[in-house]
Amino acid sequence: MKHWFVTTDGSLKARWESAFPASVATTPDSVLGKAEPGDVVWLTTMVENWKELVPAATARNAIVVMLSYAPNDREALRALDLGARGYVHTLAAPDVLNQVALVVTNQGVWVGQELLAKVMGGTFKALQNRQDDEGHQHSEYLHLLTERERGVALAVARGATNKEVARQLDITERTVKAHLSAIFKKLSVRDRLQLILKLAPVAGRTSERIH
Repeated sequence: MKHWFVTTDGSLKARWESAFPASVATTPDSVLGKAEPGDVVWLTTMVENWKELVPAATARNAIVVMLSYAPNDREALRALDLGARGYVHTLAAPDVLNQVALVVTNQGVWVGQELLAKVMGGTFKALQNRQDDEGHQHSEYLHLLTERERGVALAVARGATNKEVARQLDITERTVKAHLSAIFKKLSVRDRLQLILKLAPVAGRTSERIH
């Protein structure tokens, strides 16, 4: 398995070489003729035709990871939709790049935590809406929380950021963080992603029983 870094001029950054000493730099015009099945193609969004290269590379059974200087949700979702397995900042540290490679080469997908939270939050919201139509409780776990903590937990489970939660509930971001700390402790979770996982499956099981 080789790591191919595709840039407009075919140059290799020191941090990439530090992460993968045997990595090779190449240009957009050459990568499809070089990458073999199972190779990891690291493609920068600076390459104008990256939207064409992603499906072309995946069609050759190469694993594509997008590198962006200005990561954003829309671009990340577009890259994943085209077949990329990962989306990470171009200036990510070597140890992060190694983690990305480990995940994507083992059939996983790597995206930023905030985007993952939004995607998972959207799934939770869809499940929740199905429940609400039937007048059922969101989750038995919510009974462990105060009324304000439930509001924060549900907003986070829908994918809202701390700033968005603060605006929705008319409280400060500092208060949101305090509530989250209490919620994490009461529900025995480490972070907002685990919180979504804790709440969403329960909603899903309830919906399945209803329908």
